[in-house]
Amino acid sequence: MTRAAAPGPEDAAEPHYTGHRERLRDRFRKAGADALADYELLELVLFRAMPRRDVKPLAKSLISRFGSFAQVVSARPERLQEIDGLGEAAVCELKIVEAAARRLARSSIENRPSLSSFSAVVDYCRTAMAFLDREEFRILFLDKKNHLIADEVQGVGTIDHAPVYPREIMRRALELSASAIILVHNHPSGDPEPSTDDIYMTHQIIAVGKPLKVEVHDHLIIGRHGHASLKGLRLI
Repeated sequence: MTRAAAPGPEDAAEPHYTGHRERLRDRFRKAGADALADYELLELVLFRAMPRRDVKPLAKSLISRFGSFAQVVSARPERLQEIDGLGEAAVCELKIVEAAARRLARSSIENRPSLSSFSAVVDYCRTAMAFLDREEFRILFLDKKNHLIADEVQGVGTIDHAPVYPREIMRRALELSASAIILVHNHPSGDPEPSTDDIYMTHQIIAVGKPLKVEVHDHLIIGRHGHASLKGLRLI
């Protein structure tokens, strides 16, 4: 009697999630990202870091914890690492997506006059800051033709405050030979309405810059639900 050959690796049943992954990729290829829910787009990112695991429950858990795809990829690494099952490789994949989004948005304002591409400036700032869970204050330094020289974070703070030092801002502007700056900070609460402190601080920076011939073109406040321009609101 001939014995049946022992089953080889090629005969083993594929994990149940293999077909799901291919179907999800196929939907993305044919219909694009808009056809996918946030957790499904997150699954596509996690596939690379977790090739042998069903990542749907993890993706749903992340959306439940942080709120949206954008808030997940913008979350600080230490907060992401609090999630059970999310290892270093997966966190790295998420931060790569965030870095790619920022670089794409930044490319739309580089080598272009910032004031003539205001919507691109706002889009870039929203990509960089709208979903942060701590307040961040950044400066866009511009040359005489309003081209971007540098984009620098000047301070990172708490949920409702970031340190701002007007003289340090102007010192840096002079180092870069900047003729103008755009101030930008986010409100983690989501509401971009400027506070009394925001307005007062902006006028302090304007006063320090005036004798140095460094103009403050605008102060943008970025929230999850929109943005505010102090110049547009006629507050400067």
